[in-house]
Amino acid sequence: MFSALYVHRIHTMWWQDLNRPEQFGFLKNQVQSLRISTPDGENLYAWHILPIAKYITNEEHLLNEHNVSAAQLTQSMAFKLLSKDPTSRLVISFHGNAGTVAQGWRPDAYRSLSSAAPDKIHVLAIDYRGFGLSTGNPDEQGLITDGVAAVQWAMDVAQIPPERIVLVGQSLGTAVAAAVAEHFVRVSRIEFAGIVLIAAFSDMPTLLLTYSIKGLVPILSPLRPYPKLQRFFSGFLRDRWDTTSRITSLVRKSRKVNLHLIHSRDDFEILWKHSEALFYAAANATSTSGLTTKQIDAVKFRRDLHEGGTLESWNEGGSKKIAKQIVRYGGHNRITTYPCVARIVHRLFEP
Repeated sequence: MFSALYVHRIHTMWWQDLNRPEQFGFLKNQVQSLRISTPDGENLYAWHILPIAKYITNEEHLLNEHNVSAAQLTQSMAFKLLSKDPTSRLVISFHGNAGTVAQGWRPDAYRSLSSAAPDKIHVLAIDYRGFGLSTGNPDEQGLITDGVAAVQWAMDVAQIPPERIVLVGQSLGTAVAAAVAEHFVRVSRIEFAGIVLIAAFSDMPTLLLTYSIKGLVPILSPLRPYPKLQRFFSGFLRDRWDTTSRITSLVRKSRKVNLHLIHSRDDFEILWKHSEALFYAAANATSTSGLTTKQIDAVKFRRDLHEGGTLESWNEGGSKKIAKQIVRYGGHNRITTYPCVARIVHRLFEP
């Protein structure tokens, strides 16, 4: 069950090369491949994706750059467009389980995220340890370490301050993004422009009770009438990924958290009720005395988006902002490419 959680060796890219991003619809040198070292000795593969308007403005120079080595990375045009521009914004993207940074809808998702401000928003996407061309083997603490290393690279090497960074996670990546955000606010009092969790789950044991692979193959839900058996199999889980506890800690320790959950009703892999539970947990964490669901419902803001779904938000004194958007369509993966996500990112960067 431990390996099945990450399925990091499963992908559909045997005849494609991650170091040739043009195969995934990008322009020449629009994507900069790079390596990020972790404190425990792993070497992560990552992409830095240039926003299209910034690329077009500098196209001739970019086209003439050839074979930029790791040692020359900081001298490349792409890196300078990120690090030297005071208006640049950076989305750090944490993908779900299986595959690589280029799997499935992921390249389309990066383009969509950048479209929120095509002259400003860069994207940094990493493959966790054991995924794609990254070294090592995945586990919970390892993936959190990877996420922290990616953020440290953005702040220390690329010199992007945290107020110009948004963390975006999808599926498994929501647990990584939440853990990374909680780490920085707890250890360093560092907070980001925002955190976006797409198709989140409350914790791994709870998820496995309802999760279905591709919405078709249930994991532990057939055992729902047998709670002792469910607890028996859940006991084999080494990695718990308790996002509820981490979000609670993040909100309590934060001074100005801006957290946005988005989930599709037609996501049959991770049910949207998980995001609803996380919304209430986050809203409750803004109060020192605790809040019931009824108390939150009585005060929260709610907007009907018609065919676009519903938006609910909780604003504690103007400093801690929690929002949840449940859209009607988008499934589990394709939602990452939808403009509803890009709009959230834009509003986090330009409040």
